Amino acid sequence: MTKIDNLLDKPLVDKCTNKIWVILNPIAGKGKALKQYPKIKRILKDSGRDFEIILTKESGDALNMARDLPVGSDDITVAAGGDGTCNEVINGLLMRPKNENFPEAVPLFGVLPIGRGNDFSSTPKIPQDVEKACSLLISSIKQSSCIKPIDAGFVKGGFFPQGRFFVNGIGIGFDTKVGFEAAKLKIKSGISYVIAALILVARFEPSPVLKISYTDNEQNNVETTLPAVLVSVVNGRRMGGSFYMGPDALLDDGLLDICYVKHIPSRLGLLKIISHYTKGTQGQLDGVTFGRGTFFRLTALEGGMAAHCDGETVCYDGKELEISCVPNALRLIVPGV
Repeated sequence: MTKIDNLLDKPLVDKCTNKIWVILNPIAGKGKALKQYPKIKRILKDSGRDFEIILTKESGDALNMARDLPVGSDDITVAAGGDGTCNEVINGLLMRPKNENFPEAVPLFGVLPIGRGNDFSSTPKIPQDVEKACSLLISSIKQSSCIKPIDAGFVKGGFFPQGRFFVNGIGIGFDTKVGFEAAKLKIKSGISYVIAALILVARFEPSPVLKISYTDNEQNNVETTLPAVLVSVVNGRRMGGSFYMGPDALLDDGLLDICYVKHIPSRLGLLKIISHYTKGTQGQLDGVTFGRGTFFRLTALEGGMAAHCDGETVCYDGKELEISCVPNALRLIVPGV
């Protein structure tokens, strides 16, 4: 493990070194991520690639490391963990000061999905197997088809009045509460989200009345008010381990997808909606609306919004959120064509 304090004393690298920087969250997956550390180190060492593996110690470390490490313009900064680790790393990368020698350089980002849900990595089909995911990082220097420009999102409100980037999606309402409940469970796998969803169905809490306004892909202004049990504004397709909140979302179209569901009057109806989300077929049901746009504003007229971005809590009882798309924010290492 490299001592982070020594690394931060070094200046930004001004040449292309193609180094792999791995920021590993040892408590991701409720501790299972740490068990992957020796394997990741061995694979990268055997490859001959220049690399560093740095372990985080507490929340916020991954963001600070990605922001402050002496990363060159073509070095790969890798999030080794779950969606929360990905979120911290991309926030750090997008907050980095511009390198004077490479002012137009777009951060190069990789993922080793060793967390619990690993939702973001599912959209670009990054291997869930550690060895295969490491091999992808290693081979990316030789395959230009492995580097894909992708968008990011940006949300303002709640605990982040100055804004927070996200790469997978924003959840508001039911799915956010599911995430809160799943975090309480001792189960390490994605099944924890399914169990948490059933707990929330049993509670059957009232839905807030939301005003939803956004600019669609044709620059038309769309506005609606409804009691909303669930709202998703997504860049990726899946959240919560097995729920396809944006089944047709694309990472590189310069747009975010929105899906919102009018309050369901019964537990049975809510269960039906959830079952369709696991297949991405919720659009077949009444009360479910899809859209696509570049800027969204959500205002709670009655009640408040529980919201997360990439699993990170944005608010428990928020009144207003602004969400926008940041096109071509990152270069992602993906399986080549």
